[in-house]
Amino acid sequence: MAVRIVIDRKVKKGKEAEFAKLLRELRSKVVPSKGYISGETLRSLNNHSNFIVITTWQSVYDWKEWEKNPERKKVQGKIEKLMARPTKTKVYVHA
Repeated sequence: MAVRIVIDRKVKKGKEAEFAKLLRELRSKVVPSKGYISGETLRSLNNHSNFIVITTWQSVYDWKEWEKNPERKKVQGKIEKLMARPTKTKVYVHA
């Protein structure tokens, strides 16, 4: 069953460009991953430091495998240093 992952991030002011670079790096690594279907990044119209990343995976297992990937963890560690609050991740399925 396909799942959608919603990742909610709030970037420290002035760190948006560095964050965007790390997101591009992460996206280049995720695209060839097993089970990855698609993804998009949205930026809040009213608060430019708020970002939502929505990815679609073939299964929650595929997402969990990517979540444990050492390359992802390395980039995610850099991303977390730029956050104004911890990243929030939620997993959704079609109702």
